[in-house]
Amino acid sequence: MRADDRAPTPPGGEDYTSSEGLRALLHRLHTAGPGAWQHDQTAAELMAYAAEKYAALARKHRLDPWEAATAAFDAMQYRSTRNAADPWAMVTHAVRVTCVFEERGQGMLCSTQQARRPHFSIFHDAERFSDRETPLTEWHPAFHVTDEPDLDDDADDASEPAGVSATEAVEETIALFTKWGWPATTARTAVEHVCGVLARAGSRQTAYESLRRDQHARALLDLPAKSWSMLLRILLGHPHPAYAATDTGRGVLLRLLIGENLPKLLEDNGLRLAVEAAAPKRGGY
Repeated sequence: MRADDRAPTPPGGEDYTSSEGLRALLHRLHTAGPGAWQHDQTAAELMAYAAEKYAALARKHRLDPWEAATAAFDAMQYRSTRNAADPWAMVTHAVRVTCVFEERGQGMLCSTQQARRPHFSIFHDAERFSDRETPLTEWHPAFHVTDEPDLDDDADDASEPAGVSATEAVEETIALFTKWGWPATTARTAVEHVCGVLARAGSRQTAYESLRRDQHARALLDLPAKSWSMLLRILLGHPHPAYAATDTGRGVLLRLLIGENLPKLLEDNGLRLAVEAAAPKRGGY
């Protein structure tokens, strides 16, 4: 038999474990057209190899190895993978990215495509109320009470004491500080400055954060850091949400505005101790 009469060697048998062999196999399958992957023995062996190769990566992201193999199959369809200098590096990168976003999508209860988008990926995974030993309502800030009391409802209730005006609240606060050890000039300047910032800020929390960092105002008032910090908490209330519904969280100004009067505040021993402790010492800090 002549050499020309021998049947041509069927294509296949590429060493797909190497980058060169994988590139050759992908080019051959692409050239063969639709259906080539379904009927090619070498392609079937390649996918079994990919499932084994990426099994550890899949388990790391709580996925089935064949989900990683599916991601590898998708990556192998691209022309950039076929023409890459290192096709396996391209496939591995694609599988790793897919596994990451598959896990994120399962955690956030959304599709993998949504998990890939920046405006979805910024969120944390969904959590059940029973996932933590501490109840969600006790640690998550969304459940903390930080809103101001509804003054309109209080005004409609005739049984509730009426609060003083803002001007009266300022004057009574100054009188309170003066009675409990603050120099009159320092007390007036400090209280009026805090009230001015509060009026511009529109909320106690915003005013507190602005004043807390206001080193210039503290220097002009000639107050030590401890006195300044305590002054802000006494006037505006403790900023932590846990104190929001307490006298400590409301602060002197709000307490006067919602109905408490100066004689009642003068009976508050805790408040008196705080004001006296915050008073600047004469003759230095």
